[in-house]
Amino acid sequence: MVFLFSVNCSIFGRKKKQYKDKYLAKHNAVFDQLDLVTYEEVVKLPMTDPAFQRKTLVLLGAHGVGRRHIKNTLIARHPDQYAYPIPHTTRQPRADEENGRNYFFVSHDEMMADIAANEYLEYGTHEEAMYGTKLDTIRKIHQEGKMAILDVEPLALKALRTAEFSPYVVFIAAPVIQNVNDYDGSLERLAKESDMLRQAYGHYFDLTIVNNDIDDTIASLENAIEKVQTTPQWIPVSWVY
Repeated sequence: MVFLFSVNCSIFGRKKKQYKDKYLAKHNAVFDQLDLVTYEEVVKLPMTDPAFQRKTLVLLGAHGVGRRHIKNTLIARHPDQYAYPIPHTTRQPRADEENGRNYFFVSHDEMMADIAANEYLEYGTHEEAMYGTKLDTIRKIHQEGKMAILDVEPLALKALRTAEFSPYVVFIAAPVIQNVNDYDGSLERLAKESDMLRQAYGHYFDLTIVNNDIDDTIASLENAIEKVQTTPQWIPVSWVY
């Protein structure tokens, strides 16, 4: 099969750190207790109802589609509106690192105890150190009146799709394939992974943006969030009653 596409390859230049055991999170009891469903009853809330406010922006997409760049750009442009939860890690801090700035540094035993207590959204290992996102770091962002931005694995939706986190789920789709001269194996993988995610989790997407141009994608997302914050919202009934 031949794919035809045109894309600015620079948006895929930065590789996301891969955690080889990231999917261990699915064994956490919180993921076993919360099942995704293919149908749920929804209700439309007026913008005057405080329950309509979306608290978390969840960016889903294939690895390498540009989610990290989008996240960092939104936070840099709107620091009073968005924030990213600082990860926890068991590795030792480097000379230029300060606890609580780029990472929270904890012991392996402490992190394992918190994992057992269902306090982590996601976690995994990389180069013999553990990394993870604690749910309390997301809650702290909400307490500061900001929207938390998460670029997570789809399984995290099991924990996030609650009234407490009130997520707005945006799928960043792979660029449209138009020019055979731009074809390579990594972009084919990107397109295939994107299609698989859409098929498996598309019914949970509040918005889909095809990332043909990173600047246009960010502008579309900014406009969508502004609309979400100023118009009535359809949300699951379970978030209200």
